[in-house]
Amino acid sequence: MSDEINGKPPTSFWVFSGAALVWNLIGLIFYYGQVTMTQEAVQRLTADQQAFFASTPTWATSAYAIAVTAGVLGSLLLLFRKAWAVPVFVLSFVGIVAQDLHAFLLSNALEAFGMNGMILPAIVLVIGAALIWYSRGAKANGWIA
Repeated sequence: MSDEINGKPPTSFWVFSGAALVWNLIGLIFYYGQVTMTQEAVQRLTADQQAFFASTPTWATSAYAIAVTAGVLGSLLLLFRKAWAVPVFVLSFVGIVAQDLHAFLLSNALEAFGMNGMILPAIVLVIGAALIWYSRGAKANGWIA
């Protein structure tokens, strides 16, 4: 009998889940770096970037915090084979979308960071969607309960 029939996840599940945790921990580090940025670090930014960070509303920063915290929690839940990973990844994705809504539709992130500044947020959005898709598949396969 294969492991998948027994509800035991394949090795790829553990690799994917571990990579998801590392990815989300990196996001948490970036968040911490942004909210604890010193005045010295802020002064190294361009004027447009300084204006962007100075005008970021609390709800957008909170959305960032929710996105990365829920991402880490969802990854841990996936590693512990808990079905709660699915709604937690959905919450993370909602945080990502809210943050991107502010950055690219309600403010000047494109002007401040240029087209290259769109690459990482696009990757984050795709990975956030992939985490939902994968965790739903893991639940359907009986790998998480």
